Amino acid sequence: MPAETDLIKLYSTRILGLAAEIPHHKRLESADATIKKRSPLCGSAVTVDITIKDGKIVTFGQDVKACALGQAAAAVTGGAIIGRTLAEIRIAHDTLYAMLKNSGPVPDAPFDGFEVLEPAREFKNRHASILLCIEATLEAMELALKADLASPTSLN
Repeated sequence: MPAETDLIKLYSTRILGLAAEIPHHKRLESADATIKKRSPLCGSAVTVDITIKDGKIVTFGQDVKACALGQAAAAVTGGAIIGRTLAEIRIAHDTLYAMLKNSGPVPDAPFDGFEVLEPAREFKNRHASILLCIEATLEAMELALKADLASPTSLN
């Protein structure tokens, strides 16, 4: 188990800076999909709103109630998410998950900002909070694309 000093080091200046500057930190008034996720372990919660066009995210909003690590992850996600496709989001999610759980590599650009969270690998109780925003975004994208395919205008 990591020592308390390791936990203090985890909350680096970079992580705290990201947590203080979360992009797209307001909910959208009109969204193609909205997903709210909560971590029962720590109580962190994230609500993500997206709109899509041509299979890519064009607007993104988020409400983040999480620890500094979850906020930092939301900042990285928010900074990289505009213009991303479902496949890109899924790869970012899966790579971040593997980075945390299996000491895998950092996600590729534009999600390479998750590198700041590498020290959290040792803190398994923080993983759920770190993954919340990218998981909610992935689910929102899947929902939005499903709804887009079912809409009458997409069937013409």
